[in-house]
Amino acid sequence: MTAAAFSPSHTRRSSDLSKHSAEVFAEAEDHPIAVTRRDGQTLVLMSEREANARTQLLEFAAQLITVTLDDDGPLDERMTKTFPWMLALSPTDRTQCAQDLVDAARASFATDQPHLALAELTAWKETAVAIAAGLGAADLDWLDDERTIVERP
Repeated sequence: MTAAAFSPSHTRRSSDLSKHSAEVFAEAEDHPIAVTRRDGQTLVLMSEREANARTQLLEFAAQLITVTLDDDGPLDERMTKTFPWMLALSPTDRTQCAQDLVDAARASFATDQPHLALAELTAWKETAVAIAAGLGAADLDWLDDERTIVERP
């Protein structure tokens, strides 16, 4: 992770908060803003959503670090200890899930975009939950014929 990670790329003066507060707050809803002060340390203004995403990413990173410190077995088997929902996936999917989660976490930290890892984690977890609930086990009849017209409900 670079030293610039998690540091805002947009800067405002503290006086902008009083003179143009609506504009500054609207900007902070889109991305974190560094608020510089003459008489103190620079502060960061961001949405609660952004702060929560960063906290979730750090929690996920801590879980991945714990997994990587364990050297007993392949990565996907070690990850099922931390993420037991992965046991609902097939062995092939567990392997793919483990690699996808590591890749997404690396991308999130490299780009300062927490949503990359969090979306991947959520997608795999929801897939495992759906499989555990029995969804996806039914045989489907696909309409392969383009000429088949289905009436609108």
